[in-house]
Amino acid sequence: MAAEPDPQPGPDAGIEELQADIERTRGELGDTVAALSDKMDVKTRTQNRIHEVADHAKAEPAVPVAAVLAAAAAVGLLVWLRRRRSR
Repeated sequence: MAAEPDPQPGPDAGIEELQADIERTRGELGDTVAALSDKMDVKTRTQNRIHEVADHAKAEPAVPVAAVLAAAAAVGLLVWLRRRRSR
């Protein structure tokens, strides 16, 4: 990993280096403002989270109907057998 250059030009920096530093700083400031704006937009963040949760729920496999019916039949059979034994 290469080391990043010093973000500030030195005392003997030329006009081009100073202008490049100003442009880089403006870009960083713009990115920071955009990130803060995104964090402050609670409505959009909430809607995005709702969509994420909905997409996740859709991606999970649903319990097959046959499995639910088999479980219900097993419970019904157990109840019937217990009632029959208690008579």
